[in-house]
Amino acid sequence: MAIHNENPFEREICEHLAAHGWLYSTTDHEPGAEYDRKRAIIPADVFVWLEATQPEKLAKAVKPETAERDREALLDRLVKSLDAPFEASGGQQGGTLAVLRRGFESVPNKFAMAQFKPADDLNATTNAAYSAMRLRVMRQVHYSVDNQKSIDLVLFVNGLPVATIELKTDFTQSVQNAITQYRQDRNPKGEPLLGFGRRALVHFAVSNREVFMTTKLEGASTRFLPFNQGNEGRSGNPLNADGSSTAYLWQRVLQRDAWLNIIGRFMHLQVSKTVNPVTAEVEKRETLLFPRYHQWESVTQLIDAARV
Repeated sequence: MAIHNENPFEREICEHLAAHGWLYSTTDHEPGAEYDRKRAIIPADVFVWLEATQPEKLAKAVKPETAERDREALLDRLVKSLDAPFEASGGQQGGTLAVLRRGFESVPNKFAMAQFKPADDLNATTNAAYSAMRLRVMRQVHYSVDNQKSIDLVLFVNGLPVATIELKTDFTQSVQNAITQYRQDRNPKGEPLLGFGRRALVHFAVSNREVFMTTKLEGASTRFLPFNQGNEGRSGNPLNADGSSTAYLWQRVLQRDAWLNIIGRFMHLQVSKTVNPVTAEVEKRETLLFPRYHQWESVTQLIDAARV
């Protein structure tokens, strides 16, 4: 499908997010927010976050006389933590989820990479750090150093990618075309952005009518699950008189507090081990759990009711 048919859809989503607390990059080479293809992060957002929340530690790690070298070294250390095994030795777990929740070490400092919403407003420092969280949506991200393929939208938290989105407008294509594109044209091998759990945590296939998602890209074997509201007992979503039936995704799920709460509290990395009875080898299975829409909605409503 011609890219111009998707442009209004991309713009609608991005402009809504930009009006509700997100930073918006129209390209992946926007001055001051360039996307680093090799590292699969936005370095500028990483440093703005660190400067806003941990200036003393950052000043110790990045000296004025060796600033460029020190910044590169710090980014490399961050990437090393992102790429580390989920069950790394010494208690330092790798992957995006672990780094966002527990930070990363750059001896002798340990840097926090996120501050999720505190339970109350009593701690001014914690509240200020939460307010400093940088959520960014970036359009047409050229994610590979080997080709010029691009993903429609990538979502970042403090410079770290947490989600990708492929869009299709139902005038000419369905959500299944976006799913096929992920399966056939988004090979995760050698692409940090698409690697399981070590950059983007979830991948959405979105049309005007339906949403599907997966946490693991593995070619033709990629399994997508529906992320729809349902439609009076049927699959899909109800008609929306004001626009796309999938507007709940960017209006509710990607609402700033809701999205950070999903990453901070709902997502779960499950590592299970079994012993092969024949070979006695230990077989490990790693699963990244992202809530289905109704799971998220139900738990959120229960928490809100309990709070009231």
